[in-house]
Formats: sequence, C-alpha cells, structure tokens
Amino acid sequence: MRSIWKGAIGFGLVNIPVKLFSAVQNSNLDLDMLDGKDLSKIKYQRVSESSGKEVPYERIVKGFLLKDNYVVLEDDDFASAMPEKTKLIELENFVDISEINPIYYETSYYTQPEPQGKKAYALLLKALQKSKKAGVARFVLRNNENLCVIHPLGNVLVITKIRFDEEIRSSKEIEADLQTVKPKELEVGMALIKQYSSGFDISAFKDEYSKELMKIIRAKAKGKKTVVKKMRPEKRVSDDLYEQLMQSLSKKGA
Repeated sequence: MRSIWKGAIGFGLVNIPVKLFSAVQNSNLDLDMLDGKDLSKIKYQRVSESSGKEVPYERIVKGFLLKDNYVVLEDDDFASAMPEKTKLIELENFVDISEINPIYYETSYYTQPEPQGKKAYALLLKALQKSKKAGVARFVLRNNENLCVIHPLGNVLVITKIRFDEEIRSSKEIEADLQTVKPKELEVGMALIKQYSSGFDISAFKDEYSKELMKIIRAKAKGKKTVVKKMRPEKRVSDDLYEQLMQSLSKKGA
C-alpha cells in the first residue's frame, strides 16, 4: 500500500510521526460510460457555459457565488485559510466512542509509525485500549480541515474522519407526530429484537449485488441472455400491527 499522507499525531507534548493509508476500498464494479452505437468511451470536456467552447485547464479558476457575483479565489487565499499546523493530527480530548452518533462517520485510515515514533505510538495504542477511549482530533488533508477520531483496531491506530456538526442537516422538517404504541405491541417488538439479536460479525454481510452483476457480465460475454427476476410480493397476514409482530416471532422461531 502507498501512503496518502505523512505527518504526526500530537499527544500532549509528544509528536508521533506517522503515515496514513486508506483503510477502505470500493466493492462496486468499475463500469465505463460508452457510446451505445460503437462502444467507444465517453469523454468529458470542461465547456464554458457562455461560449460553448472547451476551456483549457490552465485557464480554469475557482470561485464562490456571493450575492449574485463570483469571488475568485487564488492559491494564496487557500493557503491563508489553512490552519498553521498542516502536518499535525492534534489530539484535543478523549471520549467514549459510543457517544459519537454513526451519522457523523465518514471514512477510515490506517496509521503506521515512523521508526522514531514506534514507542510513543505503542504507548498511545495501549492507553486507548486500556481506557476504552477514542481521541478526537483535527487535521488537514487535501487542503481541507477534517475532524476525526483516533481509535485502536487490533495493534493499529485507526483515524476515522467524522463530519462537523454544521454538516448534519436538521431532521425537524421530516419529523412527524408519533402514533400511540400499545404496551403489548411494544412488548412483542422488544421480544422480536431480542430474538434477532446476535454478536456483530461483518464477515457475514457480503456485497451480493456486485457478485450477481459480475455473473451476468460473464454470462453476457458468452452470449447468454439475462433473465429478469420477478418480484414476489409477500402476502400480508393481517393489517393489525400486533398480529404482524406475532407472526414475525413465530416465523423467526421456525
């Protein structure tokens, strides 16, 4: 793996030099956009809205629309907005990771210590494991400031980017008045949750869609036709919520 970032984790007055590596990869199939006539690849051009002509890359600038007028930003403007410590992942505090709502999570990176930082790296890793805490920090990646949590995974420190609070939309617009739930309905609902509960094993969940799509691609390459699966709607046993829950319990039990 090739590192995507080099810097240091700031742990108090201790700096731990590290490299970052992407911890995730896309399981979707890489599909190209083609012309249906001759299967040639589709290319995208940067075209001016006013002239309709392609704009050379060196002439393209970035701008922000402010009160119906664009304010053009230059390299110095981006540099001025950057925090001073652009190569430091500075730990600001420690929290129980269970306190962070999953809606804030983005993507994760593995960290690897540089030779001179191995002991301090091991110390931070062991301290987080023993305290069962995660560190909250911020750092600059690709010219953007990011918020993150630092947490252990086996013998590796993982940096998981999380969203800032202002990036989460309010849910008030879509909230509706909750209907009254009867005690017996809630009781059966809790029993259903208990019956379906188990330890979390991520390996049990596979990307079935991509796997099936790859089967179709291989079959089509051999000249076979695609057979479209027909949806089979399940017959509702009852319109009564309590009855549906009871039937769910018995179905799981069977």
